[in-house]
Amino acid sequence: MSASAARRKPSILGASGRQNRLPSPYPWLMPVILVMGLFYLYPVIDVFRYAFTDLTLLGGEGHYTLSTFGNVLRRPELAQILWVTFVFTAGSVIGQQVIGLAIALVVVRAEKRRLFGTTILRTTALVAWVVPGIAGGIIWKMLFNEAPFGGLNSLLRLMGMAPVQWLSDPDIAMWSVVLSNIWRGTAFSMVVMYAALKAIDPTLYEAAEMDGATARQKLAFVTLPQLRPAILVNMILITIQTLNTFDAIIALSGGGPGRATEVLSLYTFNVVFRNYDLAAGSVLSILMLAISLGLALVYAAFLPKEDRS
Repeated sequence: MSASAARRKPSILGASGRQNRLPSPYPWLMPVILVMGLFYLYPVIDVFRYAFTDLTLLGGEGHYTLSTFGNVLRRPELAQILWVTFVFTAGSVIGQQVIGLAIALVVVRAEKRRLFGTTILRTTALVAWVVPGIAGGIIWKMLFNEAPFGGLNSLLRLMGMAPVQWLSDPDIAMWSVVLSNIWRGTAFSMVVMYAALKAIDPTLYEAAEMDGATARQKLAFVTLPQLRPAILVNMILITIQTLNTFDAIIALSGGGPGRATEVLSLYTFNVVFRNYDLAAGSVLSILMLAISLGLALVYAAFLPKEDRS
């Protein structure tokens, strides 16, 4: 063994010895684990327990039963509720992804050209994100109001066009609710896409320019493939968020007309706090959880292996 190797060997052994004596991270993680278990895990366990009972909010002693699941899943209105939820979620997710990406591309290009108003545009897009759901629903209800003072119908009258029944026509009401939710959630998608765009290696665009690629070709063959992990992760987050949205809908349309805009989250809220059926609401909550986990697993299956890990 050479002298230099002999000098290096103790240091290596010393480093490995120090690594073996590193303190365990679990004492530091225990407070977080306890808080998460108290505020998240315990309520989930309670929901599963209530789902196997016939408890109501009117009091009385509940009994354990398996019939609650069957009774809830056989309700005739559940199929329509699930279809409305699918349309609302799909329209909101696609709209937020597309518009969020478009705004992020505009902001990044404007920053490269140092155009005036880039910060104003980015800030304006974020305003909708910080507005509470109830307030956002009230704002859009004023815009969609079919009375003479309604915002959008007033503009249509000024242009000589007939007013639109934004919230009273079942075929239009759902898309009105989707539009309001896209307005509210696009800012989050814009932030995710903006961060992902800033992380793309500029040399990729330089190589594409040297090959004579057009702007559309760079978008299709450089930008979008590089954004694939961000798009999928963002899709998981906004899908779960959209499935749990009910505050903006209850302020905007209340689920009407009829049940045209009553999504699964709002239906669960009505079952528990208007029909006082705690057991049925627990079953519907489990159904929402299963749908969210299923969609998240489907999205995660398309992630690259390194991003998935």
